[in-house]
Amino acid sequence: MYGRDLIRNISIVAHIDHGKSTLADRILDITHSVEMRKMRDQYLDNMEIERERGITIKAQPVKVMYDSDDGKRYEINIIDTPGHVDFTYEVSRSLAACDGVILLVDATQGVEAQTIANAYLAIDNNLEIITAINKIDMPNANIEETQRELYDTLGIKPEETLLVSAKTGQGVRALIEEVIKKVPPPSGNEDEKLRALIFGANYDPYKGAVAHVKIFDGKLSKGDIIRMMSSNQHHEVVEIGIFSPEMIPTNMLSVGEVGYLAATMREVSQAKIGDTITLDSDPAQKPLAGYKEVKPVVYAG
Repeated sequence: MYGRDLIRNISIVAHIDHGKSTLADRILDITHSVEMRKMRDQYLDNMEIERERGITIKAQPVKVMYDSDDGKRYEINIIDTPGHVDFTYEVSRSLAACDGVILLVDATQGVEAQTIANAYLAIDNNLEIITAINKIDMPNANIEETQRELYDTLGIKPEETLLVSAKTGQGVRALIEEVIKKVPPPSGNEDEKLRALIFGANYDPYKGAVAHVKIFDGKLSKGDIIRMMSSNQHHEVVEIGIFSPEMIPTNMLSVGEVGYLAATMREVSQAKIGDTITLDSDPAQKPLAGYKEVKPVVYAG
């Protein structure tokens, strides 16, 4: 278990195409989380369609280790959320796993509808908001106008904004330092009954359904029998681990940590986003707030 005071759980939120995935790439670079020969653009976007179209469909978490200017080594868990309006519920559950957000705004586009929607989602979750104006290297960047729009729509003062270029890396280290200073460490109690939030899931042909989780209370170990609090389904945990950025198995996840679990779940529908996981033998009394049943919708026209 890493010292909880040295953990920061954040999300990157923005309107579509404002640079979230590119910013995540630069953070991976700065923290040396990926070997240079393996690095590619939009590294956290695992789906081929995401890299082809330049949008993030599924939120891909990653844990990086950052050596701060204060001489300490921090664990930063980053959840690169989708910026499209269709994914608002997934964004809200990702934010519930965090203690702060980087609100990223494109200096060439200014404040847009989803910028405001994401900011209010962060406010609703009582998260620390760090505002960064991106793409300042672009010839048509209009920093002053973007700052004015941020102040007029969200009350964010110009001196509260950081200027970055996710493409070149300019200002990104200063942004990470701001995260360390302003975002609080996660709360929770290791001695309480286990409560873990599912904020995402994916299907693995060998592991089955893989749930992306944040531990709010207690701890989770391989071999535990868990209970899904929305359905009372029981599963044995066959593997747990972290995203670093690939899936790396570990023996335990403790309070404040973000990672994944593979259990006896064959379908992704069994790992419901927003659901609370507890131990079957010693269950929590109440689930975490915010869960709702999501029904698939197909748009045609």
